[in-house]
Amino acid sequence: METSSRSSTALAGRTALITGAAKRLGAAMARGLHAEGANVVIHFHRSSGEAQRLCVQLNAQRANSCLAVGAELLDTAALPALVASAVSHFGQLDILINNASTFYPTPLGGITPEHWDDLIGTNLKAPLFLAQAAAPYLQQRSGLIVNMIDIHGQRPLPQHPVYSVAKAGLASLTRALAAELAPKVRVNGVAPGAIAWPEDGQFDPAERERVIATTPLGRTGTPEDIAQAVHFLACAPFVTGQILAVDGGRSIYL
Repeated sequence: METSSRSSTALAGRTALITGAAKRLGAAMARGLHAEGANVVIHFHRSSGEAQRLCVQLNAQRANSCLAVGAELLDTAALPALVASAVSHFGQLDILINNASTFYPTPLGGITPEHWDDLIGTNLKAPLFLAQAAAPYLQQRSGLIVNMIDIHGQRPLPQHPVYSVAKAGLASLTRALAAELAPKVRVNGVAPGAIAWPEDGQFDPAERERVIATTPLGRTGTPEDIAQAVHFLACAPFVTGQILAVDGGRSIYL
């Protein structure tokens, strides 16, 4: 699926809500699903400008096919309204992608309740309550939930215990929701490896080289690799409760 050079109608008539879709991996997913014919709802928190610009681009390609909606995912009470905005605008919801994430180190000895509330809230609590709010609409459409996990949900990342716990919980939630929402709604996960380095420079050049050296394919992935995995899950009607590692093989050694 080369989203930059072609479009198709594989997902025509479907509506996808993607959290944290203004940039990076979320934006790649939005572009990829849109290129396959889906309408997309781009959720953002602070990245209003990026979200609106992306939405303008997608609407220019296909009129009234994109909506940008701001929401604070830590505000659980606001999550049903986020789902409702997608349904109100497009009349339905077929795909929920829990992509938004916070990521930063929390070395043992310096962890605060605020770290816990933020990392667990964004990476685990919000996906649960968004799934709960979206479930009635997804059931009407035999829909799909995709949770963006992390290979370090399986093997913790040093100095990141709270983040790793949150992603491990999201992996378990993925399987639990797949059982709870079957047979009407499929629930799967994507676990990226080294795709897009954090923008705050958490990984120095030496660490980046080490990660690449321990990746069998010998390179980092791209946001489009994640978009392709999401597209596969959107078009795989007999796949549920699965977590697809998109990591160049790195999890073989973790």
